[in-house]
Amino acid sequence: MKTKKSALGRGLSAILESPETDITSNDISGSFVVGAVANIRLEKIEANPFQPRNTIEEKSLNELAVSIREQGIIQPVTVRKLGFDKYQLISGERRYRAARLAELKDIPAFIRVANDLQMLEMALIENIHREDLNSLDIAISYRRLLDECKITHEELSERIGKGRTTIVNYIRLLKLPPQIQIALRDNRISMGHARALINVENEEIQIEILNKAILNDLSVREIERLVKENNNRKNDFQRKVTSVLPEKYKTIQNGLSTNFNTKVKIRRNNKGKGSIVIPFNTEKEFYRIIEIIEK
Repeated sequence: MKTKKSALGRGLSAILESPETDITSNDISGSFVVGAVANIRLEKIEANPFQPRNTIEEKSLNELAVSIREQGIIQPVTVRKLGFDKYQLISGERRYRAARLAELKDIPAFIRVANDLQMLEMALIENIHREDLNSLDIAISYRRLLDECKITHEELSERIGKGRTTIVNYIRLLKLPPQIQIALRDNRISMGHARALINVENEEIQIEILNKAILNDLSVREIERLVKENNNRKNDFQRKVTSVLPEKYKTIQNGLSTNFNTKVKIRRNNKGKGSIVIPFNTEKEFYRIIEIIEK
């Protein structure tokens, strides 16, 4: 029977255990060697500039600070060595901040060496696995891992232990208007509400439905019904005003079909508005199309 993969995959855990990030035998600059677990003075540790976590709930942080005063820190943070008695936080942002609130002088830490790209990947992956992280921060972390760490959807899926469909669903949230993203960040709507709103093309209507959802405390199912009603009205209207596709659009349509290796359909009305539809038959084909679009 196969053993279950660690949720971290080949990401954070692999980097922390790599010889490239652990030079115990040679590095003796400062009070502690790399690879050690030691109590380091908080004043010697600087914050992680790659920290993707934008918000930490103040109440939760204060509760952790109280716990730390009474029981201490059970799980060490992880830092990288920058030079003589100088360190930078890799993971453990919440514990680090709570320790400062608790007015501790030092904190237990694993000492590692990592380059900037590894630092970013470690911080992002460690951040993704937090239970209290909001959907928008997760989406931003996924996007940064893909764009800045130059890994594919498949590699990201392996490293974080999530399906590629889940990753795509989170990233799609970043295409929503700022008002909806803020409502999601502030927990005024759920990810289910936001995902339903993605299916509305008109931004004004998206905001209109958002306001209704917040004002009337609508469920995800009720939002989906409003979205469906809106899309049905739009489709009826489009069928009435759709014009014959001009020849130049047909040429572009044929070129897109060749590029995506699937029959692309361009729809256009008399006012010049329309849509481009790229069909797919399997999940594998869907991700192939997504990767072409994102190149």
